[in-house]
Amino acid sequence: MRQAPSASAARRAAADPVKGLLHRHRDLCERAVDPLEIAAGLEAHGVTDRTAARFRHRDVFSLAEEMYARVPRDGDTPARPDEAPTPPPRTAGVLLALLPGVLCAATVAVLHLTEGRPRLIAAAVGLLAVTLALGAALRRGPLSASTRTTSTWTCWLVGYALLGDGLLRNAVTGGPDGLPDGTADGPWPVTVAPVLALALSYAPAVGCAHLFAAGARRKLSSSRGLADFSASVRPLLLGTFALYLGALAALLALTGAVLGEPAAPPQTLTLGALLLLARLLTVHGHAHASTLVLTTTAAAEAAALATLFAGRLPGCGFLTAPVEALVAVCGPAGVPAAACGIGAVTLLIHASRRLTRASAHASTERTR
Repeated sequence: MRQAPSASAARRAAADPVKGLLHRHRDLCERAVDPLEIAAGLEAHGVTDRTAARFRHRDVFSLAEEMYARVPRDGDTPARPDEAPTPPPRTAGVLLALLPGVLCAATVAVLHLTEGRPRLIAAAVGLLAVTLALGAALRRGPLSASTRTTSTWTCWLVGYALLGDGLLRNAVTGGPDGLPDGTADGPWPVTVAPVLALALSYAPAVGCAHLFAAGARRKLSSSRGLADFSASVRPLLLGTFALYLGALAALLALTGAVLGEPAAPPQTLTLGALLLLARLLTVHGHAHASTLVLTTTAAAEAAALATLFAGRLPGCGFLTAPVEALVAVCGPAGVPAAACGIGAVTLLIHASRRLTRASAHASTERTR
């Protein structure tokens, strides 16, 4: 007598294979604002196009459409304010994206017009203003993310771009003999052009992130299958990445020419690529890889400097050999270029796998 309901349930499941899946993912289906969000959530839970075939559907997108249609809804549900905040005005967003670069350019101009204590005060005030502006910009727009775990390492990498090459060059020759004075000709040279170019490139980075997110959403609407979506988004990712590098290269050449400083393209381009990829991964729910790679890159730069000073201790001269060999071949720029370049390539490979998945582009909740 007890086997009858079981057999009946098995027959119902065989007749309606989607029903059990719908029951397991009811919360996802009820929260979803469209079938695309259900498809992204199913993919994040391991449902593939092959799995969808067992539910009598050609792909995950078709399965998601049926699941979305079968969830009862009382008319059009208004967007929840906590999950779909009203976007800021377009003009305000553009101005906010331009603000870090404008403030950094103003700080550089003031530094070139002052000396001594006023220059030190101007540098401190400018650094604070740029940091606050960048923090405000990162809280809104396509580069905003709830996870904030990479700021320390980002500050280190940008600080190295400003002061690291000068310190490394002096350390190789037995220095430094003094503290930085904010100039490129002092005892501890400061390279301002790369940092200014990076600050100015924040606005292009925002534009590239917006193009990538909007393009991926359109691909999600037109794709028929997860493999089809990944294949169509990968060129989009590489194209927006190349677009940002082109904008950064142009800004780097411009700032170098205006300030009369070396443009330092290798280390600046690799650093910009690293920071952009790390932020994109963080925004789309993959902050762990970004934090790990940024931490490793910053540690590599710090270790290069530390070995030069540690090599001055008795019996420790061998520690300086790797860094000195790299500097002899590539100059001081070889250290950050190698560290940031390896990190950027690592994140690009990771992003080409993670950011081409439908689950990375869910409109509300992102599965990590």
